[in-house]
Amino acid sequence: AARRDFYWLRSFIAGGVAGCCAKTTTAPLDRVKILLQAHNHHYKHLGVFSTLCAVPKKEGYLGLYKGNGAMMIRIFPYGAIQFMAFDQYKKVIKKQLGISGHVHRLMAGSMAGITAVICTYPLDMVRVRLAFQVKGEHKYMGIIHAFKMIYTKEGGLSGFYRGLMPTVVGMAPYAGFSFFTFGTLKSIGLAQAPNLLGRPSLDNPDVLVLKTHVNLLCGGIAGAIAQTISYPLDVTRRRMQLGAVLPDSEKCLTMVQTLKYVYQQHGVRRGLYRGLSLNYIRCIPSQAVAFTTYELMKQFLHLN
Repeated sequence: AARRDFYWLRSFIAGGVAGCCAKTTTAPLDRVKILLQAHNHHYKHLGVFSTLCAVPKKEGYLGLYKGNGAMMIRIFPYGAIQFMAFDQYKKVIKKQLGISGHVHRLMAGSMAGITAVICTYPLDMVRVRLAFQVKGEHKYMGIIHAFKMIYTKEGGLSGFYRGLMPTVVGMAPYAGFSFFTFGTLKSIGLAQAPNLLGRPSLDNPDVLVLKTHVNLLCGGIAGAIAQTISYPLDVTRRRMQLGAVLPDSEKCLTMVQTLKYVYQQHGVRRGLYRGLSLNYIRCIPSQAVAFTTYELMKQFLHLN
C-alpha cells in the first residue's frame, strides 16, 4: 500500500527530473533562440552559430546559461505536472469517455501540456525577461526583482499572463503530437519487434521498455514533428511576452494581430518560422532526453 500512496509523488519527481535534464542539455540554444527571435540589438545582425560564439566573448561562458536558474525553477514543476497529468488524463479518457487507440494519447497529451503551461506561465515570463537582458543593461536584478517589477509596473497578476493564449494554442498541438508520436512509436515498436527494440524493465520484468538508443530516437522524432506543427505560435508568444521591451509592441497586443504583423513584416520563412532550424537542433535532443530520462526514472522509482 505504501508504494501506491506515493505513486503520484514519484511520478511528479520523475517528470520534474526529466524536464530539468532535457532543458539543461539545450539551455545555450534556448538563450540564443530568445535573443534572435526577438531581434536583440546586440546580436541581431548575427546568425545562430555566430551568436553562440559571440555570447561567451561578450558575457562569458555562463552567459550561455543566463536565465537557466529561473528555467529550472519553472521546468521542474512543468515537467512534473505534464508527465503526471498525461498519465492521469489518459486513464480518465479511457475510463470515462471510453476512447482508446491512439487518439486518447493525442487528447491526454494536449490537456497535459495546457495544464502544465497554465500552472507555470508566470515563471516562463520572468525567465524570458531575464534571458533577453544583456550584460551592462540590466533592468531586472534577479528572479524576485523581476516578479516585483512586472507585478507593480504591468498591471498586477494579468501582467504575468501576457501571451498565454498563443502559448496554450501552441502547446496543445505541441504536447499532443509529442506524446502521441512517442507513445505510438513505442507501442508499434514493441509490438512489431520486441526483441530488437525492447528489453525487460528494471523494476518489473513483465513490462517491456524500449532500449535507450531507440528511446532517444523515438523522442527525437516526436520532438521534430510536434515542433513543425506549433512553431509559428511560439514566435507569436515570445513577441507578446517581451511586449513592453520591444519597440513595435502596440502592434502585437493580441495573438491574431501578432501573427498578422509578423507575417506582413517578415513573411513565412523569415518571420513565422524564423529560428526553426535552431529549434530542431534544440527540440530534437531535448525531447529525446526528456522521454528517455522519464522512462529511466519510471524504472528507478518503480512506476511500471
